[in-house]
Amino acid sequence: MPRGLTKDAGWQIGVSRTLPHPALLVWDFVSSPEGIALWLGTGAVLTPERGAPYRTTEGVAGEVRSHRPMDRIRVTHGTTTVQVALAPTADGARTTLRFHQEHLASAEERERQRAHWQHVMDQVAGALDRQ
Repeated sequence: MPRGLTKDAGWQIGVSRTLPHPALLVWDFVSSPEGIALWLGTGAVLTPERGAPYRTTEGVAGEVRSHRPMDRIRVTHGTTTVQVALAPTADGARTTLRFHQEHLASAEERERQRAHWQHVMDQVAGALDRQ
């Protein structure tokens, strides 16, 4: 099977980075309206309960699949599923942030989304550094 293609979730991509910030700061940002706008889309308001719908100003609709504070948020995003997850380092001073998207249509879409998530990660890291 080609890299990025799975039996159950189709094409998928993940981007992660260890940020020099504690998990609480990272969580507070990625779950805030400003953070959600960066990774999910402007206008999206997430209610932290399974099945809660949302819509971005660009017209992408989805629903919350899971919302576990200080751990992960998983949502449908059009025909795909997007997850943002945190993992604090042992010392608690840093946090690994991961963006994962599955059910992509093709290898080409996977590569486009890799660039997208790398850009989102840069924006999130920059915003956190300014706090």
